[in-house]
Amino acid sequence: MKPVFSRAVTLLLMGLVGASAAWAQADEARAKKIVMGSCFICHGAEGESSSEIFPRLAGQHAEYIAKQLENFKSGKRKSTAMADMVAKLTPDEMVALGKFFEKQRHEPEPPKDPGLAAVGQYIYLHGNKYSGLAACASCHGPDAKGTASLPRLAGQFAAYTETQLKQFNQRERTN
Repeated sequence: MKPVFSRAVTLLLMGLVGASAAWAQADEARAKKIVMGSCFICHGAEGESSSEIFPRLAGQHAEYIAKQLENFKSGKRKSTAMADMVAKLTPDEMVALGKFFEKQRHEPEPPKDPGLAAVGQYIYLHGNKYSGLAACASCHGPDAKGTASLPRLAGQFAAYTETQLKQFNQRERTN
């Protein structure tokens, strides 16, 4: 009796693993379809946005992307363009999009102004004691890879990051 039970459990687990892989492929295919239907226009086909106006999504945490999409949909994060884009997305599709973009990679670009980049790196790692600004690394990590609840900053456009910081400072963005 024991070997039959053991085989049944093994077959059940193998079936679940196979179903899980098929589900993941379906999610990825659905995410690619959504990306190619609208996201690519601003963010690129693989999240590599070529315009400093739009964030790079490649390599961003899946949970963070899904949360931001939900925030656009609910109005917690303001953007008429994004609100229209996410209006019909389901929570499962938001998660699938997050997982899709998290898998994507892009090559970092060298800084346009190495001296200014060095000052930025110092502030990122140590903060600014004169203004009371905490080190960005204390939340976003020493390599700027972020977390599930805080964005990855590594590889993001400087101009986009600056715009977001200004919005947070002016309380236009609070999520």
